[in-house]
Amino acid sequence: MMRTIAVLLTCHNRKQKTLQCLQTLFKADVPENLEMDFFLVDDGCTDGTGKAVTNIYPEINIVLGNGNLFWAGGMRLAFNEAKKNKDYDGYLLLNDDVELTKDFLLKIIKTQEYCFKKYNKGGLYSGSTKERRSGKISYGGNVLTKGINSPSYKLVQPSETPQPCHLTNANVLYVEKEVIDTIGFFDENFSHAFADYDFSLRAFKAGFPVYITPGYCGYCKDDHGNNWSSSRKLKNRIAYLKSPTGLAYKEYLYYGRNHFPKQVPKMFVKLWAKTLFPGLWDLKNK
Repeated sequence: MMRTIAVLLTCHNRKQKTLQCLQTLFKADVPENLEMDFFLVDDGCTDGTGKAVTNIYPEINIVLGNGNLFWAGGMRLAFNEAKKNKDYDGYLLLNDDVELTKDFLLKIIKTQEYCFKKYNKGGLYSGSTKERRSGKISYGGNVLTKGINSPSYKLVQPSETPQPCHLTNANVLYVEKEVIDTIGFFDENFSHAFADYDFSLRAFKAGFPVYITPGYCGYCKDDHGNNWSSSRKLKNRIAYLKSPTGLAYKEYLYYGRNHFPKQVPKMFVKLWAKTLFPGLWDLKNK
């Protein structure tokens, strides 16, 4: 069970959100026997995030990025710095725009105990988040709705008990050391999107339990929006297609080749259909 954990975050120019996340983290209930170390990547922030964090939370290790890491690259850097520090029992991955509930860590521990009792080993435990205004679940865990060979998925609604899933968001995600020792961390071919989906699916395929915790662990707005560009200019839509924070063309197809090879032609067609005919997707989702 967890005794020492490394908390990993990365940030880029959203100081107030980062500080709000950390405030809720440091107000959370923590078992007396649990030791936590903190690693925050300041990926080229120009708004003074790193300095502000150091002034309020000097115990946080600030790691400087080059400004071009994106989310997955920043998390890899935080992980690599933590690995240099000590051999942790596990790693807690957080998005810096999450406002954590006071009992989020206790829910993770409850899920860990559940998995050890049921499977005699730990795995990945994702804490669901919800939007404050609507109350809808924004992130957490997803199940593959058409089987392990199809990329179709849907979000799992949390209940009073831990629930299994295939894909996890890493907005609030605890990872056991044994998972890292077996499959490594985030694939270096992902700079932003799909890194957490690929990671959790690799863990699932390696035989580790992948679960969401009971209830929800924080508040977080779903900022994904429409996963296509409605720009009138084709060059802008193609730029969005290739952008790591857009459709992430190369990374999405790499993800498909690794996990759903027979579906790659359909994935390819869908990407270009969204780019060339965005009006169809706008109508479909009205």
